[in-house]
Amino acid sequence: MELNERAELDSSQVNDLGSSGGSGGGGFNLPIGGGGLAGIIITVLLALIGGGIGLHSATSDDNSPSSGGTDLGQACAQSNPDRFKNVKCRNLLYVNSIQSYWQQEYPKITSGKKYELADTNYFENRVNTGCGAADSGVGPFYCPQDHQVYIDLSFYNELSSRFGADGEFAAPYVLAHEYGHHIQDLLGTNAKAAQGEQTGASSASVRLELQADCYAGTWAKHATESRDKTGQQPLFTSITATDISQAIDTAEAIGDDTIQKKSGGSVNPDQFTHGTSAQRKKWFSQGYQSGNPENCDTFGASSL
Repeated sequence: MELNERAELDSSQVNDLGSSGGSGGGGFNLPIGGGGLAGIIITVLLALIGGGIGLHSATSDDNSPSSGGTDLGQACAQSNPDRFKNVKCRNLLYVNSIQSYWQQEYPKITSGKKYELADTNYFENRVNTGCGAADSGVGPFYCPQDHQVYIDLSFYNELSSRFGADGEFAAPYVLAHEYGHHIQDLLGTNAKAAQGEQTGASSASVRLELQADCYAGTWAKHATESRDKTGQQPLFTSITATDISQAIDTAEAIGDDTIQKKSGGSVNPDQFTHGTSAQRKKWFSQGYQSGNPENCDTFGASSL
């Protein structure tokens, strides 16, 4: 994976809240499809491990956010030769790429409807959202109530150390999955899925999460076609087979069955909420190989 040093990033798509926590309040109420990186978040970890994964804000290396908010427009400006050493700027580019893709693709699958941009919020330790207050332990998530993505960037360190999901392309996969939930929200899929079963091997929750994986795969297929805010420069100059393998490895590492085994318990399909490792690999791969979101109909699939 190579990022284009000449790309002009759109910092308006990301809010760096630092440790300020943002606005909102109340209890945390993530509906189906709102729970973070497919497999680690909310139901699975809270039920199987207890209390989430306990993310913390690291302090000094370039792969961890510093405390307090950042002026992303300045830090991630094209004039800064070191900007892509900064995890916040790399993730800003990923968000720009994912939304650039959906701005082009969404009208194709909705008979011309315009894609609605969704902000991503960087936070540290705890955040208030339209879905209520949450801490880093829930992992990255999409909140349908305010139509925004939330992530404590130190999550990536935990993803690598605890789940063995190494490689830089794990990060854009995480974000592309969350924006898959935004697409589902715009299409009304989230609302329909909320009426179905929320646990179990064939539940609405599993189908929703696998579809978000598939949508992430379609973005990955077209990521090098995404353009910067000027519309002139590509955001990625290359994405390799190794990058795609890293995304697949991440999807496999966070399957329900794998997490249940890592928690020391037996595999219980009745508690599945995100799909098995094999299913997650299958649906991300299907999205990538086809490059077409219309091939991501997990709800119509007879077999997951």
